[in-house]
Amino acid sequence: MVLKAPDLDDRRYDDLLEEVRTLMPRYAPEQTDLTDSQPAILIAKLFCWMTDLTLYRVNRIPERAYVKFLELIDVTPKPASPARTELSFTPARQDVPDIVVPAGTQVAAAADEDGPILFETLEPLSVVATPLVEVQVYDGFGYRIATTRARAEGQTIDPFGPLARDGSALLLGFQPTADFTAQDISLLIRLPRNERPPTPLSCNVAIDPLPADLVWEVRNATGWEPISTIRDNSRAFTQDGYVRIAGPGTVARQAIVGEVQTPLYWLRCRLQRGAYERPPRLDSVLINTVPAHQASTATEEFLGRSDGRPDQSFTLANLPVVPRDRPMKLLTPDGVAISVPSLRLEVDEGQGFVPWQEVPDFLASGPDDRHFTLNHGTGLVTLGDNRRGRIPIAVGGGEIVAQEYFWGGGRRGNLAAGTVTQIQSFVAGIEEVTNPFAAEGGAEEEPVEDVKRRAAAEIASNGRAVTAADFETRALSTPGARIRRAHAVARFHPQFPGAEVPGVVTVIVVPDGDGPAPMPSASTLTLVCKHLDTVRLMTSEVHVAPPRYREVRVAVTVEARPDADAAEVRRLVEQRLDSFFHPLEGGLNPATGDPGAGGLPFGATIFVSDLFQLILATDGVARLADGQMEVRVDGEASQFCRDIPLCPNELTCAKGHDVTVRFRGNGS
Repeated sequence: MVLKAPDLDDRRYDDLLEEVRTLMPRYAPEQTDLTDSQPAILIAKLFCWMTDLTLYRVNRIPERAYVKFLELIDVTPKPASPARTELSFTPARQDVPDIVVPAGTQVAAAADEDGPILFETLEPLSVVATPLVEVQVYDGFGYRIATTRARAEGQTIDPFGPLARDGSALLLGFQPTADFTAQDISLLIRLPRNERPPTPLSCNVAIDPLPADLVWEVRNATGWEPISTIRDNSRAFTQDGYVRIAGPGTVARQAIVGEVQTPLYWLRCRLQRGAYERPPRLDSVLINTVPAHQASTATEEFLGRSDGRPDQSFTLANLPVVPRDRPMKLLTPDGVAISVPSLRLEVDEGQGFVPWQEVPDFLASGPDDRHFTLNHGTGLVTLGDNRRGRIPIAVGGGEIVAQEYFWGGGRRGNLAAGTVTQIQSFVAGIEEVTNPFAAEGGAEEEPVEDVKRRAAAEIASNGRAVTAADFETRALSTPGARIRRAHAVARFHPQFPGAEVPGVVTVIVVPDGDGPAPMPSASTLTLVCKHLDTVRLMTSEVHVAPPRYREVRVAVTVEARPDADAAEVRRLVEQRLDSFFHPLEGGLNPATGDPGAGGLPFGATIFVSDLFQLILATDGVARLADGQMEVRVDGEASQFCRDIPLCPNELTCAKGHDVTVRFRGNGS
């Protein structure tokens, strides 16, 4: 049963005015003329209008109490999330081995009405000054130059050839303008976007074996010498990610390799053992590239002093606070390990500044624990009461400082490729910077109405995931990711779509993204996967997957009313059809009959009657010509006037329609 907050007073303006007219003969019998032209009626109307406004405010009291209750149980709006992209730096000089770009380097896009849009690098980067000039592929039998395909947009390369035999290799040749770098080299591996959506992730990644063993090597004076692989987030070229390898330094020697007849420095990635289900195919292998997010770093912000009272609170100056991708690890002077998920807070109790631990609540905190809570949306920092969490000593110090945190976010950071180009931080030796790919993932703070809708599910799930509804709720509440829709499917394994696998749950997530078919990035899938891994049962095998979209295109001829604008009618019909099939906003609102029902359900049936209703309700439309309408799904025409069922777990999207507008009597 759904609990609906009652109105304390359900009277509206018309009700109040009618009540005044009814009571006038009793309280003012001399007022016999009750027409609208009388001054008494005008005054009564003014009174009713002001009373109606007051009653509206009074009726919001239950809603306010409901929101305060949600805050009490820690169901609060998700803060704005920052857009993320990759930044590629071009060195200004080539006579040095490398140039260091520190973490936190700021790069801006063109300013909008709210000012510059700043991005910050998340990691330090050693820019290789010797340029990458050649790319070769060795397929086990011979070499093939792939330099042009590696640089051209939309073209792909097979890093180990079309069959990925053991011993095949990807080779990168660097022009020897100086000694080769001895610093770590970061390579961005990016898979094609036009082939398929991101690969579903298993939330048990730690125990999943890699599909191949890759060995990185450098060409030295006598042959190939192995170099260390520090990390491989691409999981052997099967997903987007960074590969970081140790720079060989002076070990590298110029050599002629394969089809390239110019002596170069060479790095080689050799397939030592492969068990790929499908040979990898890459869109880009980029050097001198680093991840960045649309946020700024605040440092050394003085919050105040402790007064020795319980439950002290302080407010950060910059909002909203952005969680870190990976918590920072610190040690206090007395050897206590501190994890910093978002805010690095330090308190001076007379013996120097000591970092405190951020916790979600004080339920597990003792009287001596240096703990604090943080509301990322409001920036409110709250300390304990000496029963649950420590009160900072006020004598001889008590200074509380936010040493470091990230803040920012919003849709304004979702920018096209090649727009983040203005270096704001001074970095010697850098000529230019750009984002080779679009910035994605920026979202505004979650609306209160969305918070209220998920509140009941949050309470029911109780912080763990057992049922399918629990998995959906927990996916929607993933920290650092803005997920608008989630659909959990029991006994469905992404690698075995035609069979039921006991103990497996696959969660399909749709992000709060732009465009007709929002697709989660690999980083978003990783965030959801990590979060679900903390709340699932030990016996559950959990996977997170992107949605599968079916593109719907409607061809229809409509007759417009004589006073309508044909171009405007066509635009409105196409707009309403696009909205109806949109995965986040689609469907028909039963109250208004317009699009805006939060998206058609997964695996829904497309009812032709809904499309007729939608088109006929469009301003300026008189009727459908001959009652004809063709609906195509993924380019295949459906049967005339037949409803179209989708496969389970599928969603709809639309990228254009064929709408013809004519006026009655016009045979064109």
